[in-house]
Amino acid sequence: MTVFNTFLKILNKNKFIIIMYTVILITFAGFNMKTSDNRLSFVSSKPDVLVINNDENIGLTKDLIEYINKNTNIIDIEDKKDNINDALFYREVNYIIYIPKNYRKDFLNGLNPKLKIKTTGDYQASLAEIILSRYIKLANIYLNINNNEDEIIKNINETLKSKTNISVTSKLDTNNLSKATYYYNFANYSILAGCVYVICLILSSFREEKIRKRTVISSTNMRKYNRCLMLSNSLLAIFLWLFYVLLSFIIVGNIMFSIHGLLYIINSFIFTICALSLAFLIGNIITNKNAINGIVNVVSLGSSFLCGAFVPIEYIPNSVLLIAHIFPSYWYIQNNEIIKTLEVVNIDTLKVIFINISVIIGFMMLFTIISNIISKRKTKTK
Repeated sequence: MTVFNTFLKILNKNKFIIIMYTVILITFAGFNMKTSDNRLSFVSSKPDVLVINNDENIGLTKDLIEYINKNTNIIDIEDKKDNINDALFYREVNYIIYIPKNYRKDFLNGLNPKLKIKTTGDYQASLAEIILSRYIKLANIYLNINNNEDEIIKNINETLKSKTNISVTSKLDTNNLSKATYYYNFANYSILAGCVYVICLILSSFREEKIRKRTVISSTNMRKYNRCLMLSNSLLAIFLWLFYVLLSFIIVGNIMFSIHGLLYIINSFIFTICALSLAFLIGNIITNKNAINGIVNVVSLGSSFLCGAFVPIEYIPNSVLLIAHIFPSYWYIQNNEIIKTLEVVNIDTLKVIFINISVIIGFMMLFTIISNIISKRKTKTK
């Protein structure tokens, strides 16, 4: 009881550290959730296109221009080289189509004339490329069947009228699942920093020369003393985890009451226990309180940046992710990303999550074994 009371006194002195990491979690996770509204919707987009026609505006050429006009935003720019280049440079236009002289006649004669193209190379330009290619391919197909211009135009337009209905069959609440993923990914930093910083401070306080000597000469059973210290730190880590979980119900919302929410909670609990074992390891290595802050920054900030807690994992280079495999944070965040995409939850879909959890448990066992070895060696030398 004496050990636990001392633990609470030290914890009370460092309560502002936990509050600080909690405020960071709420602020940044909340900001990410608001700015990353990933609703499952589709908005039609039209690229800006400039058509410079050097051919007669009749027949197939006229129909091609009308088709482009229906499916893109036709931009009117004075036909001067400098004006056109400036418009392309400043993204006033995404795609420029030059129709050469005698294009219609050469096409009908099977000479396969080429259209000159200038492009910004962005996704809007790619869309314009698809729109133009669709018409040209159809025109070539119907030219091989019948070289009558009126029939070719008629067949092209009838084919282009055909549209595919797109329906979204996914029942996932992608918006709220994305919010939950952002929250629990960022919680990686708060859990790691909170556990490592506070537990290391507590352990270093108990290992101060005066306190250590008093403990040794007292009637306290050392095994009981170590068990109380370990239990106290474990309770701190679990309290921290439980507090962040309850906070997620408030911030993220109803999705936390689903099976996906339960998976986020289980994954974060396993990671918290791993963070606890890492904190014990660092606490056994580091005895200088002044060095703890630097260690926390290296461990928590470094792994969070490398593993995708702050930056969406799809934006991180593969070379960086390869290095990130050596941190338990990587496997924890990978699980969060997998949970977000689970359509059906069953044994087969959970296999990858179980494998990642096994890796996290492996890290936890490794940290615990190394921590015990270091602790025993230090006890012998003393």
